[in-house]
Amino acid sequence: MVTVETSAPDPVLALDGLAAEDRRRLLSGTHHDPHALLGAHPVPGGVAFLALRPYAQAVELVVDGWDVPLDDIGDGFFAGALPLASVPAYALRVTYDGRDTELQDPYRFLPALGALDLHLIGEGRHEELWRALGAHPMTHQGVTGTRFTVWAPNARGVRVCGDFCHWDGTAHPMRSLGSTGVWELFVPGIGEGARYKFDITRPDGTRTLRADPMARRTEAPPATASVVDASDHEWGDGEWMRRRGDVPVHEAPFSVYEVHLASWRPGLTYRQLADQLPAYVADLGFTHVELMPVAEHPFGGSWGYQVTGFYAPTARLGTPDDFKHLVDALHRAGIGVIVDWVPAHFPKDDWALAAFDGTPLYEPSDPRRAEHPDWGTLTFDYGRKEVRNFLVANASYWCEEFHIDGLRVDAVASMLYLDYSREDGRWSPNEHGGRENLDAVAFLQEMNATVYRRCPGVVTIAEESTAWDGVTRATHHTGPGAEGSPVRGGLGFGLKWNMGWSHDSLEYIRHEPVHRQYHHGELTFAMVYAYSENYLLPLSHDEVVHGKGALVSKMPGDWWQRRANHRAYLGFMWAHPGKQLLFMGQEFAQGAEWSQERGLDWGLLDDSCPAQGDHRGVRLLVRDLNHLYRAAPALWEQDTAPDGFAWITADAAQDNVLAFLRYAKDGAPLLAVSHFSPVVRHDYPLAIPGAAGTGEPVGAWREVLNTDSARYGGGDIRNPGPLRPEPDPAHDRPDHLRLTLPPLATVWLRPE
Repeated sequence: MVTVETSAPDPVLALDGLAAEDRRRLLSGTHHDPHALLGAHPVPGGVAFLALRPYAQAVELVVDGWDVPLDDIGDGFFAGALPLASVPAYALRVTYDGRDTELQDPYRFLPALGALDLHLIGEGRHEELWRALGAHPMTHQGVTGTRFTVWAPNARGVRVCGDFCHWDGTAHPMRSLGSTGVWELFVPGIGEGARYKFDITRPDGTRTLRADPMARRTEAPPATASVVDASDHEWGDGEWMRRRGDVPVHEAPFSVYEVHLASWRPGLTYRQLADQLPAYVADLGFTHVELMPVAEHPFGGSWGYQVTGFYAPTARLGTPDDFKHLVDALHRAGIGVIVDWVPAHFPKDDWALAAFDGTPLYEPSDPRRAEHPDWGTLTFDYGRKEVRNFLVANASYWCEEFHIDGLRVDAVASMLYLDYSREDGRWSPNEHGGRENLDAVAFLQEMNATVYRRCPGVVTIAEESTAWDGVTRATHHTGPGAEGSPVRGGLGFGLKWNMGWSHDSLEYIRHEPVHRQYHHGELTFAMVYAYSENYLLPLSHDEVVHGKGALVSKMPGDWWQRRANHRAYLGFMWAHPGKQLLFMGQEFAQGAEWSQERGLDWGLLDDSCPAQGDHRGVRLLVRDLNHLYRAAPALWEQDTAPDGFAWITADAAQDNVLAFLRYAKDGAPLLAVSHFSPVVRHDYPLAIPGAAGTGEPVGAWREVLNTDSARYGGGDIRNPGPLRPEPDPAHDRPDHLRLTLPPLATVWLRPE
């Protein structure tokens, strides 16, 4: 060191230089510990200072009110030393284009991530990972700024860059925190709204600019930067949150309106949706909405099922706080919120998760397991503890930070089977030689156990299309696995989509009535396995796209018959064991397939539409179905118990008639009769047993719902007044009712 003159009261010492290798590594973004060189460090005779400020004309230390120039030693490095006994509090005054800016030096701060966080990350057990990784505005050592942290274990170096440094990360290399693979940097002066990415040097020396996997906010696509976020939302749903877990979901009313937010009413933001969606859903009587994926995704045509921002609600409709406002509004209207969650795969965009640090990181290294042949995406490496942690914490994050009441997990079957959609020779078996993905099983069990422990009242729902055993069995229960596999215990979901019911019942209803007698079993078969899992009956978006036609358009016959079939089918669905889900637009019999680009055909409900009465009638039926359903414990209290159901007529195939009883826990019955033929059947006999638990006959029954009612657009063929069982035996039962069955209609009756 040599002494130079300055206006400070003590001489300033200038560095002779910077080691060539250190200089190269800092400039190339490959230094694992920039804090060991940059910033202030005690040296013999004083304290040395080294700053990296590319493009700066000059840099000065600001110490105790004094401005002390640092020497320009080339390549954007500025150095000097002061004969001080200890490292002082200081700032940097940097001159760019003749203008001075006073900055805090990021390299004078200790790590802003604690040892416990690092330990839990290393163990793959950090249940609040979103609080440790990502970008967090904070006050650190008395200075406000943002802590940036990212997991990139194979990177040679990582720098943070953004609009705060003109997207040049040279001045912001991050430090590696031990063996965890976490890189960290606290950047003073950066706050909410700043856009950023990570500039990662791969093992081969090439560089890649990546969005933050843990970003809680993003730019609106097609822009891809992450955004520093801080929440100011004050929740007003305390009462909802306190009582939502009072009754187990499988014993509670649960009817779901599935929504694609961006196309429900195109152009509305989260806050505008909050002014309209809760009132609409509450009027219809649905207990919950299910939102197609809201996590950030680059391609709108994927409907959200190809996620790049797993921790960020899509910016297309507003900020994370705006989304919280929507959830809050739904809760205050008495409506639960389920979101579609997609841990099965992710897209290959070169700014997102794929080969994140230059190596297969979130995806398996074996291409036979990494590539998803159906969707051109990558699967997650469920066997890697950090990846599993990323996903398990993500599930809790949505429930805790956004007060989400349920997660519908997409494409579970594709996770469970190693040979899913893969030809022979293009998949690798598990350690036992089988096709089950044991790592995925362990992940799903951990996710469900964690969510149910941390978030009382939340339900997880599996979209699982195979006969995997124990999807809704608790994880701690023992039992056989799938097809003799070594898997033990259930997956731990609360509900499972009954896709077999959807397929079979829609196959039945699309046939002309004259042919339905040959397909009668497609309506009755679901009761063979109805109690093998806790089921939800879905008529989802998958059923009304890609040439399948809207629900009413699947029906045979003229317009009147199509609507009648539509109404009868919904009445059958709401009475059938299992919870219900209906995709938007089907509640008013939209005839066109759904398109996320066009939205719903709301004009069908306008007074100017000649058929508005027909469409309003169907919507009115859905409203009545929901309100009657919620008021009838027989339709939901024993959905998962055989005692809650009894066939009355299951084999009247030639008549196209099905009749069954549903029972509440106290034995109170509801009789549902569906008639899928376009003729009127008078004095149709139905054998009715006594009340459940007592065997005593019901004195009289009253029609409480008839989908042929004129108010719904039907022919208004009714069963007026109380109907009393007659003593003549029918179908080997002691009492029977004689009903008038309207054409293409479902009738519900309850004891008088």
